[in-house]
Amino acid sequence: MSRLELSIAWRYLRSRGSARLFSFISVIAIGGVLVGVSALIVINGVMTGMQTDLREKILVGSPDLRVLTFGDDLKVDNWQPTLARVRRNPRVVAAAPFVLTQGLATAGHDYAEGVFLEGIPPAGPGVADVTTIRTHATTGDFRFATEDGKRRGAVLGKRLAERLNVYPGSKLTLISPAGVKFNAAAGGYVPRLYQFEVTGIFETGMYEYDNSYVYVDLDQAKEFAGLGDAVTGIEARTTNRWEAGDVAKQLSDTLGYPYRVLDWQEVNSQLFQALKLEKLAMRVILLLIVLVAAFNIVSTLTMVVKDKTREIGILKAMGLPARSVRKIFLAQGLVIGVVGTAIGVVIGVSAGVAIDRLQLIQLDPTVYFIDHLPVTIELGDVVWIVGASIIIAALATLHPAIQAARLFPVEAIRHE
Repeated sequence: MSRLELSIAWRYLRSRGSARLFSFISVIAIGGVLVGVSALIVINGVMTGMQTDLREKILVGSPDLRVLTFGDDLKVDNWQPTLARVRRNPRVVAAAPFVLTQGLATAGHDYAEGVFLEGIPPAGPGVADVTTIRTHATTGDFRFATEDGKRRGAVLGKRLAERLNVYPGSKLTLISPAGVKFNAAAGGYVPRLYQFEVTGIFETGMYEYDNSYVYVDLDQAKEFAGLGDAVTGIEARTTNRWEAGDVAKQLSDTLGYPYRVLDWQEVNSQLFQALKLEKLAMRVILLLIVLVAAFNIVSTLTMVVKDKTREIGILKAMGLPARSVRKIFLAQGLVIGVVGTAIGVVIGVSAGVAIDRLQLIQLDPTVYFIDHLPVTIELGDVVWIVGASIIIAALATLHPAIQAARLFPVEAIRHE
């Protein structure tokens, strides 16, 4: 594009008889692009942030892989050889048995609540950290150590501990539904009660864990669930979380029936698929704003063509080729698109960072799992938004540019 073409395009964009940089209609067109781009960046960052935050918080207590079994009992007998085979996989960093069951928890009051009870190996030297739950203890630890040496400690989520009004050192009674049988002498079902001591409290920021999970020693959980020497399954951490699906297929082929291996994406597939679909829908809806801005560009350039018809005719009569006329209007559209996009990127990125770091938008964790609106702006998302905006702006110039290039010099000069 020559200097002549650029100078003409810049002259058509400027405000006539004024010190302002752009004419009013050019500012309106730039504003449309600006709003569309900034909104698209912020909302796309919100959706990405929601996905990332939820994924990280879910995986605080949920492993990359879980090895389970088919059958009525849903337990793994003779699990030690299976654990060794899982650990032999080169892409498995750590693996350990676990027990997951449910029960009722009470602290000696009339109030009792249903909880998820998970048994894991106590923290200590040589114990594999399959998840990061042990690092989220705010009080106490995950050693489950008690004075009697029987490891009858329990670590509760913060919200659950607050409702039960317990703290480290408090007594906690857990009622197990496993193995409950009818007692003729009592004339009913007699529950099995287990006494634990609260030895720690954790907080993950994930409502589900903080509100209803209790962690105890693996052996105590096996007794509570009535599993004997069996466990619920084996959980594992892989070298790369995003390759967990491939590792799960390898382990399924290696272990065979009756084992089944679930990766974290499969376990939470409905949630993450819903978030992906919502993110796609928001992208499409907000992209319509940029399309509306493109119509502003079309109308702006069409008005310029109408206003500058005589000048275009004179230029063509002086020998300016039609392709140069097209380039002039293409340059105008690109300037509007680039300027609007650049300002929109600055505003969108700044707003997203401010919303995330200052936690400007608070949420109800009982509904959204998180307590504030997270915003994660990724470079790849910004690049495709910028690219889409500039391409749309360029396409919007085609009709006015072609219309201007087709003007006949004589008719254009005689135009009133």
